[in-house]
Amino acid sequence: MFQPPSSGLGVGPPGRVFEPVKPIIRAFEFDRDALTFMTTNGEKCPPVPPGPPGVPPGPPGPGPPGARPPIPNLVPMMPPAHEQAEFTCPSRPNHGTEGRAIMLRANHFQICMPRGHIHHYDVSIVPDKCPRRVNREIIETMVQVDTKKLFIGQKPVFDGRKNMYTRDPLPIGRDKIELEVTLPGEGKDRVFNTSLKWVAQVSLYALEEALEGRTRSIPLDAIQALDVVMRHMPSMMYTPVGRSFFSQPEGYYHPLGGGREVWFGFHQSVRPSQWKMMLNIDVSATAFYKAQPVIEFMCEVLDVKEISEQKRPLTDSQRVKFTKEIKGLKIEITHCGQMKRKYRVCNVTRRPAQTQTFPLQLESGQTVECTVAKYFLDKHRKRLLYPHLPCLQVGQEHKHTYLPLEVCNVVRGQRCIKKLTDMQTSTMIKATARSAPDREKEINSLVRKVNFNEDPYMQEFGISINSTMTEVKGRVLPPPKIQYGGRSGFQTKQQAIPNQGVWDMRGKEFHTGVEIRTWAIACFAPQRTCREEALRNFTAQLQKISSDAGMPILGQSVFCKYATGPEQVEPMFRYLKNQWQELQLVVVVLPGKTPVYAEVKRVGDTVLGMATQCVQAKNVNKPSPQTLSNLCLKINVKLGGVNNILVPSIRPRVFNEPVIFLGADVTHPPAGDNKKPSIAALVGSMDAHPSRYAATVRVQHHRQDIIQDLGNMVKELLVQFYKATRFKPSRIVFYRDGVSEGQFIQVLQHELRAVRHACMMLEVGYQPGITFIVVQKRHHTRLFCADKREQIGRSGNIPAGTTVDVGITHPTEFDFFLCSHAGIQGTSRPSHYHVLWDDNHFTADELQQLTYQLCHTYVRCTRSVSIPAPAYYAHLVAFRARYHLVEKEHDSSKCSPAYGEEGASDYGEGSHLSGSSEDRTPACLERAVQVHQDAGRVMYFA
Repeated sequence: MFQPPSSGLGVGPPGRVFEPVKPIIRAFEFDRDALTFMTTNGEKCPPVPPGPPGVPPGPPGPGPPGARPPIPNLVPMMPPAHEQAEFTCPSRPNHGTEGRAIMLRANHFQICMPRGHIHHYDVSIVPDKCPRRVNREIIETMVQVDTKKLFIGQKPVFDGRKNMYTRDPLPIGRDKIELEVTLPGEGKDRVFNTSLKWVAQVSLYALEEALEGRTRSIPLDAIQALDVVMRHMPSMMYTPVGRSFFSQPEGYYHPLGGGREVWFGFHQSVRPSQWKMMLNIDVSATAFYKAQPVIEFMCEVLDVKEISEQKRPLTDSQRVKFTKEIKGLKIEITHCGQMKRKYRVCNVTRRPAQTQTFPLQLESGQTVECTVAKYFLDKHRKRLLYPHLPCLQVGQEHKHTYLPLEVCNVVRGQRCIKKLTDMQTSTMIKATARSAPDREKEINSLVRKVNFNEDPYMQEFGISINSTMTEVKGRVLPPPKIQYGGRSGFQTKQQAIPNQGVWDMRGKEFHTGVEIRTWAIACFAPQRTCREEALRNFTAQLQKISSDAGMPILGQSVFCKYATGPEQVEPMFRYLKNQWQELQLVVVVLPGKTPVYAEVKRVGDTVLGMATQCVQAKNVNKPSPQTLSNLCLKINVKLGGVNNILVPSIRPRVFNEPVIFLGADVTHPPAGDNKKPSIAALVGSMDAHPSRYAATVRVQHHRQDIIQDLGNMVKELLVQFYKATRFKPSRIVFYRDGVSEGQFIQVLQHELRAVRHACMMLEVGYQPGITFIVVQKRHHTRLFCADKREQIGRSGNIPAGTTVDVGITHPTEFDFFLCSHAGIQGTSRPSHYHVLWDDNHFTADELQQLTYQLCHTYVRCTRSVSIPAPAYYAHLVAFRARYHLVEKEHDSSKCSPAYGEEGASDYGEGSHLSGSSEDRTPACLERAVQVHQDAGRVMYFA
């Protein structure tokens, strides 16, 4: 139990608490049926009077001079869902012109398309549970044998599931035809019943019309058909993973440890763009399991150098670790000669092979219990070398099929979907990072190697590829000016002008710095690795840097103690809060990866509402000015300060009226986890700069991409915005992260409706203009400088601010690429922005400039980041909520013992946990992620 201190390092008299300027609190009030806003003098704003019949209510009064024209009211009281018209994405208003011109090359290769039609057939295969690879073999065999002479001279293409395409119609008309296909198997042949039925004639004319902008909707059936044609051959030659293809390593070897290795391959996707179809080609890499004996795999997983070192049976912890890695993998047996039968692992036995028994049926019909080791000796005349090691249980659990480790090999070509360790991730980045010029060369050589134009299936359909990258015109947008506070004794405000996405804070003070009078230090690193002298030196240097930045940390800490495990966090923090009511900050020193971090954030953010700043012991022992400066950036905003703002005079016109910027993201548990919930986060700006943000978070169903409770979340932030500013936003600009192209319409239908509904719930007739933009980072478009002189830095990347909205963008809709950050390592990935809705009638230049400027408002660093700050903050909030869900093993006062066994390594930084999130009710999980009201008033997530 944590003991209150008698005396200790640096304990000084408690000072008064810093009082941030409190906004005037104004609430919403119910007024019969309508919820109305309160004016600043406490009078109710009456609902907006209705206009003439059939005309929606008018907007709020005119804005200040120079404001945009009022937004047309697009949302009268919402009709029932079944009566509502479908939302559609807006068309591109114009092309941007701002910024200096730059010539670029994009890894998009023009497709020369045939005209006419492609014929689509539905394929049914029984049994229907086969993997795509087997389905492809079945169809390939069917075409080759072709007993009914269906495919005379034709080469059909197949997606491995249900869809087959041919250039000319098959001689079956609209009839369904059934065929029997036999594949040679191990031991006995396998027979499959297949059927074909004509579905549709896919028009390539319709696609041509859409690409030329003559029609708004892109015919997805034609794009799918082209995609299947171009993926057919690679799918048979390589190992497909998602939209990428991989082949086993040849001429390189990049082990990751833990039985995993890097495989290189290529991504390929068909994309519509202006006037033409494009093939997006990129190099890609992912982790695969090494094909090796299971004994060697186990040694790698358990960090055992040689199997001879493992003389004893596995301990419980070793077995659990090994089981977690091998469960679900395919293995093949080696003890039956050429018959290398494959199985999927369902478990690892607790007992070793010499004592693990199973029911063996004798020739007499009698069933006896037999050990695995004895069975292999009697049946296969194989004396096990490692009878003290466990067995793999394979196939279905109830069948009790056990195999000794030494007769099993890991099957080649299995992608690792489990989360990589930090060390593996670091190794992966080193193995795969390529400078932009090197990546460009790799992509070009890949296109030559794959040689698409020699693909017989593409030739069959009359498709060819231009083998040179597409040249596109880009523009480098000018950066915004960043305003800081004035130095003491000077009237002028300091300004910074970013250079290649970076600026310097030296000689400048925070726009609004906080004065820290009462603060504490808790050191969870052992005293031998982080001595008192190091703590003193660290705090002295932190105070110097913070004072220069206009955030003075006054006097000495009121408390400085060493502590050990996570169980000491809550009692210590409760003591601090009770002892010093004016305490503003607790600096927590951590020894590295530790479960203490999750507990500090859980207690600080959700239980007690205390501002905490964690710092690694290595940075305390050797504090660099850069690290200390970054700590100050975070501390200032956690205490309600403002680091910097955009210079008001150069901001886009949207700032002329009250505007709220919302950022939303949904994060899912790591791949392979099928139980933990997904977390939805929403942040909203709370001032006009915008610099301060408030957050709200929800737990929702596992892998649910749509934000289920978005309406209430938006309502919550609109109320907070009104309390903080005394204004109702006239416009809402919503940046939505974490949405793939296939989900655009679904997200638009649900989430735009939810935002509108939130406004209607607050006040009848309150209809701010909404702009809904999806931010995408997970794509494979890369941009390269056509002129070497334009390349920036050692990585040779495109300049920060590079924007593209021609050539490789959507034929008709409003989208653009913007690389807002300076690429330090590897090749910069531009962010892709797709406008799904726009009541505010942004021009291309206005939205591109606004987006680029918002990338400069991220508080954690003095750099422009890769996505707008609100979207980035939403990601941080969701990530922090993962830590809030991690519970301590010893804490039985909560709803259940703990968040989940795997949460230890995934989110709890090594904590030992029991139980799992499915043991906790949704209401309990919801409570766990709700932050304390004191933390909610500031940017606790920074």
